[in-house]
Amino acid sequence: MKVNVVCDIHGVVPELERAADGSDLFICLGDLLLFTDYENPANGIMGDLFGEDDAREWIHLRTTGRFPEARAFAEKKWAAIDGDRRALIEARVRDQYRAVFELMPAPVHMTYGNVDLPNHLKDFVKPEQRVLDGDVLEFGGVRFGFVGGGLQTIYRTPQEVNPEEYARKVDALGPVDVLCTHIPPAIPQITYDVLARRMERGSDALLGYIEKFQPKYALFGHVHHPLYAQARVGRTQCFNVGYFHATRRPFVLEL
Repeated sequence: MKVNVVCDIHGVVPELERAADGSDLFICLGDLLLFTDYENPANGIMGDLFGEDDAREWIHLRTTGRFPEARAFAEKKWAAIDGDRRALIEARVRDQYRAVFELMPAPVHMTYGNVDLPNHLKDFVKPEQRVLDGDVLEFGGVRFGFVGGGLQTIYRTPQEVNPEEYARKVDALGPVDVLCTHIPPAIPQITYDVLARRMERGSDALLGYIEKFQPKYALFGHVHHPLYAQARVGRTQCFNVGYFHATRRPFVLEL
């Protein structure tokens, strides 16, 4: 069985249309939206609304840990924009989802990322584009467990939950062969982003699950530039499946 996996698409990436080519099963591990492009501030929803220069300044404040200043700066910019903030953002969210799902191969089995907005995403999912969260897919005699979203952080991304709620979704899976999540287990070498120079938040619940059930593989994304792209926990091989927005190619797993 050949499984193609993508994660962290972050906006319209034309190569997504071919990401399932040659696979028996296609999986997407979330983060379809591009709110902020840290490498090209002109892109994304914030670049569109604030303009490149102001988006760049806002990014600089956030990446240097000056979050109160970043929030104050954003409030000042919002005050200068005509229109309702929520409506302006939601219109752009829906435009992005519409364009991404036109490119998304079908069939696909997918889960949410921490920047996704399920209430809007569901309006654009086609019949063969299945969203799973705390669910198990059996395919070709292999059990795939899916857990979406992320954990609460200072970044306040839309699809963050508290550790207890996240752990409940993990515990609901039971034993699986391949664990498919957006965020990684809490292992330092795979949660450190070398470009952002910070630790992203991994899940203790996922690490505990892996130590208990020892799935053959654990697949995840979220950390765009990890110190290490893989790690082993007992019999489980953990893989960061890549930052598709930058790599433009799927991770390929052969079972």
